[in-house]
Amino acid sequence: MLKQTTAVTLLNLRSIPQRWGMSLATVLSIALVVGVLLGFMAMASGFRATVDGAGSDDVAIMLRGGAMAEMNSNISRDEVRLLEVAPGIAESPEGEPLISSELYVVADGIRRASQTPANLALRGLGLHGPEMRPQFDLVEGRMFEPGSAELVVGESVQREFEGFALGDTVRLGNNNWTVVGVFSTGGSVFDSEIWTELGVVQNLYQRGSSVQTVRARLTSPDAIEALREYVENEPRLNLEVLSERAYFARSAGGTTNLIMFLGWPLAIAMAIGALAGAWNAMYASVDARTRELATLRAIGFGGFPAFIAAMVEAIVLAFFGGLVGAVATWILFDGVSASTLGSGFTQIVFAFAVTPDAVVQGVILAMIVGFLGGFVPAMRAARIPLLAVHAD
Repeated sequence: MLKQTTAVTLLNLRSIPQRWGMSLATVLSIALVVGVLLGFMAMASGFRATVDGAGSDDVAIMLRGGAMAEMNSNISRDEVRLLEVAPGIAESPEGEPLISSELYVVADGIRRASQTPANLALRGLGLHGPEMRPQFDLVEGRMFEPGSAELVVGESVQREFEGFALGDTVRLGNNNWTVVGVFSTGGSVFDSEIWTELGVVQNLYQRGSSVQTVRARLTSPDAIEALREYVENEPRLNLEVLSERAYFARSAGGTTNLIMFLGWPLAIAMAIGALAGAWNAMYASVDARTRELATLRAIGFGGFPAFIAAMVEAIVLAFFGGLVGAVATWILFDGVSASTLGSGFTQIVFAFAVTPDAVVQGVILAMIVGFLGGFVPAMRAARIPLLAVHAD
């Protein structure tokens, strides 16, 4: 039985070039399915990597209780003063608590590629704001001067939007600003922001003394529990305390799930079409070899080897389709820059990321399509009657 199965399988595989048109159509249809799925997965992976890269376990973020995002939060100056004496917060060499009161507003930007408007995040930082971002690096120019309408912009902003080159004057809201520096945080979500001094944003946008969030450098990741206990037991504070990593994971979850919610149904719908194509290709393969298979039956070959041979052919074609789709997606999309709306209704710039896990899932999906598409034709190949050898 093993020898028969091997012989028939090799015969099937060697005859694929004789049916190259139908086989190629099967490979390409499955490649398209895998390409669409991996495209959405690359988008989701890239977005999640960008957002997760901004989070740190030893930085706490505090926002109004019940506020799911910074835009919905509001913290008063008195509450900030209470947080300055909270336990678990690291201190600077001068003995000051390493905290940063922050406020961001929506600013207008123009995409380079499409020349369409988009929302950008203009963030006002406290004195220790950059220290809250461990990967912060000023790659060009200098930091903004306190009290001046000066900006430092993330590398992603400079790359994707017009008017933010070093030295440019840009109009945001009712004010003209000068770009004096460009920074990087290692490709995280902060690279999609524009920074200036907190007081300047409060004054020019008439926000008084309130802020939206307070970030604090912790003495250790475990110190967040002492900080959280202090906030919960202080009746004058109604704040939620999260590690920055947990906050960004929560923020990214909704967008990532939406991307995959759109991607998987589309991929499944296309997989049904590819399944029909594989089915037709395998039926055509079996029909083209009806006399050949019947002859094998007549000289003593069983139906099981014909079944296995047809299934192997279908799965091999599907495997190559999955491989073609994965390679094409990696070449076309991996590292491609894109942007989408974040939780604060501002653009987050990220890069598509085709991960090894996604490639494996795509190839597995392709082989499942091949298995399902080849099963019924393989059953037919196994049941070809001996009389078929006499058919014209």
